[in-house]
Amino acid sequence: MRSEPVILGVAFGYLALLFLIAAWGDRRAEQGRSLIGSPNVYALSIAVYCTAWTFYGSVGRAAQFGPSFLLIYLGPTLAMLLAPFVIRKMVRIASAQRITSIADFISARYGKSSSLGALVALIALIGITPYIALQLKAITVSHAVLVNYPEAAELRLADEPFWLDKSFWVALVLAVFIILFGTRHLDASERHEGMVAAIAFESLVKLVAFLSVGVFTVFVLFQGPGDLFARVAATPALAERLGLDAVPGGATGWVGMLVLAFLAFLTLPRQFQVLVVENVDERHLARASWLFPLYLLAINLFVIPIAMAGLLLMGGDADPDSFVLTLPLAADLPGLPLLVFIGGLSAATGMVIVETIALSTMVSNQLVMPLLLRSRRLHLGGRGELAGWLLGIRRVAIVLILLLGYLYHALIGDAYSLVTIGLVSFAAACQFAPAMLVGMFWRGAHRRGATLGLAAGTLVWAWTLLIPGFAQSGWLDAGFLAHGPFGLAWLRPYALFGLEGWDIYTHSLLWSLVANVGLLVGVSLFSRQTPLEQTQAALFTEALHPQLLQSSLWHGQTTRGELGALLDRYLGSAATTRVFADATSGQEEDAAAPANPTQIARAEQALSGALGNASARVLINSVVRGEALDLESILSILDTTSETLEMNRRLEQKSRELARASEELRAANERLRELDRLKDEFVAMVSHELRTPLTSIRAFAEILRDSGALPEEKRRHFLDVVVKESQRLSRLIEEILDLARLESGRLTLNPQRLDLVALTRHSVDAVHHMQEDRGVALEVAIEVEAAPVVGDPDRLEQVVINLLDNAGKFADEAEPRVRLSLVRHKTHYRLAVEDNGPGIAAEERERVFEKFHQIQRPEESPDKRRGRPRGSGLGLPISRGIVAHLGGRLWVEEAPHLGGACLVMELPEAPAETP
Repeated sequence: MRSEPVILGVAFGYLALLFLIAAWGDRRAEQGRSLIGSPNVYALSIAVYCTAWTFYGSVGRAAQFGPSFLLIYLGPTLAMLLAPFVIRKMVRIASAQRITSIADFISARYGKSSSLGALVALIALIGITPYIALQLKAITVSHAVLVNYPEAAELRLADEPFWLDKSFWVALVLAVFIILFGTRHLDASERHEGMVAAIAFESLVKLVAFLSVGVFTVFVLFQGPGDLFARVAATPALAERLGLDAVPGGATGWVGMLVLAFLAFLTLPRQFQVLVVENVDERHLARASWLFPLYLLAINLFVIPIAMAGLLLMGGDADPDSFVLTLPLAADLPGLPLLVFIGGLSAATGMVIVETIALSTMVSNQLVMPLLLRSRRLHLGGRGELAGWLLGIRRVAIVLILLLGYLYHALIGDAYSLVTIGLVSFAAACQFAPAMLVGMFWRGAHRRGATLGLAAGTLVWAWTLLIPGFAQSGWLDAGFLAHGPFGLAWLRPYALFGLEGWDIYTHSLLWSLVANVGLLVGVSLFSRQTPLEQTQAALFTEALHPQLLQSSLWHGQTTRGELGALLDRYLGSAATTRVFADATSGQEEDAAAPANPTQIARAEQALSGALGNASARVLINSVVRGEALDLESILSILDTTSETLEMNRRLEQKSRELARASEELRAANERLRELDRLKDEFVAMVSHELRTPLTSIRAFAEILRDSGALPEEKRRHFLDVVVKESQRLSRLIEEILDLARLESGRLTLNPQRLDLVALTRHSVDAVHHMQEDRGVALEVAIEVEAAPVVGDPDRLEQVVINLLDNAGKFADEAEPRVRLSLVRHKTHYRLAVEDNGPGIAAEERERVFEKFHQIQRPEESPDKRRGRPRGSGLGLPISRGIVAHLGGRLWVEEAPHLGGACLVMELPEAPAETP
């Protein structure tokens, strides 16, 4: 299973399978049955993020620095959580603008600047080449380990012919694959469906391979995770590597690596390709936002177990990047090492395929095309022949990019580990983040600021990461790493401006982003945008407006013939036919007719998809005469959209206010009706109460007048009734007058210092006989000797008697009990009167203090006027008013001792008397 012919046969057979899957995917697309229309395929294609770095290098980093490898995957997880706000906006912009790459994206944002697009493409080419080299190195090393184990896999690529290196031939096969399935169409904004299907398949292969070796390590080499980590815990040197202290740079290293991974996930050319360019439906982001993080969790589940197992079994001198292979090789398994090799090959080739497509598009559209457009010979091509020429340029770029990556791998690759090479490229890609993200959310970002920021950030990145790599490989004198150039210690690459103690990647990211963002913002604040840049800034920043109209920006004049000739020359007749598909007659017959703005805009979009936004603008300007850009129209659209959204927001706010006001009016109306009902009941009740004693007085008075021979005993009885009913009438009239005085604020009080204890005892004595007559057991619990308060003695006694009287009325009919207590509470005194009756419901506890409101006793016997209230219903409102005027409170709560209702009066303690 480990012979050279078998390994090569399986490897190239696997690559042939990728060809078949890609061809099948393209054939399905041509039949209208797309494979990539599924959000699952989209999420798997995003997993191209997991390269050979993940497959081999994560174990190596975990073996050296413990859990720090997780930060490389927490960054993308955070980015996917923000997908509805960031990535969705990127997808929508790319769809509307026919974006072909991240260089095209940044170029289009800043006025379709060809120079800025060229700078981004050049930085990507320089920064990502080490990443391609990483994949090729992983293929070479894994093949050498698989063939030579248990001997060391010595690699001396610079000393041996390149044709003996298997990664060279893999690179050539991948070049053929990419040419066949990545450049079938000139329009780079069209989806590469076959390629995406193959990448999704590779994501499954590398996941299955890594999980297989993980399960083998944990459950075959060891007796489960408990056994493995018990042995790790018994080895102090290994246990220390699992702690957070093992992370390079400490807390700053954690934060720096998280930010690095977050930004790189959004800006790596291959991730932009699969996330944005290859997205067929932005709704796929909803599932990908949780499915892709789940994939990352699965593929990293066994990283630490494999790393710890390798250190336990292979020793500290073994290459930790190869543990994934050497562990199954050490167990002398026949098939698992070959499966692992194929998994690593999948991880490496998937990245190389997508990265090369993205880079070749940038090279051809942003670097080569602007130069060719300056040549007069290019404009003289015949019908459609330039389309083939442009595809040829892109294919040559593919081969050159792969050869450049191989050259880097052969000359410098041994100096760095897999993870180190990857992090260098990550830091380079992060330089695109300020220009892209700030440009998406800040309309004031200017092309000049973006250009200077990119240049400065890249120079800092090169000085702090890239150039030291060449020095460590022996290509440069490494003395400047320790002492700085020309002895200037503050310019040391790993301690710039004296910042020491940080890990080199966080250090580089900090200084490069400071330079990048600082120049971007600073220069933009003092620069004036061109009309085109203002328009593009508006379209990018407002891309998520639901009513944004992507109308034509062109206001100039040209003929259909000129426009058609331009499209024919660069795109061919098929693209020209699609652009003019809405024409009412053939192009030949209408060659002299003016092209409408929609056709001009569609022509520019078609050219943008093939050549990039900057080159498309140059070509459109070459045939459109007059004022080419209708700036006022697009800005008015944006302003109208903003005004409409603001108006809608205000209308919604007004609607909510009206609904709230209507609800308040409805509640007030209900309350008025309730008050009216209570008023009617009160008037009826007062009339009844007044009529009752008056009727009694009149009746007995007439008896006494008309019956002169009444016995003395009966005469006295009748006179007693007249007196009592007169007193009852007086009390009722006094209550009504008190209520009127309270409401008008004319209630006269005579506040003075008094002892609430003495007043309470006097009140109890006043009602004691009446309570005994009713059969009420009255309990008094006064817990203070004196209770000095300020109040009107008569009014306070009226309140206490009222509370005791009410409690007696509503106590239990069979065994009525009332309890009065007086206690000190902080700086107040509380007098509570409770009964053992049915109590007062929570919703009624405030209503009992409303005038006209009376609690009824439906359970009363018929002879006690079932359902009729006891009293006028004015006692408690009057009592609360009196207490409030004296600075106290009166409320209802549950009885803590007797279980019925409890009315509590609280008055503040009187200030101390001055001598």
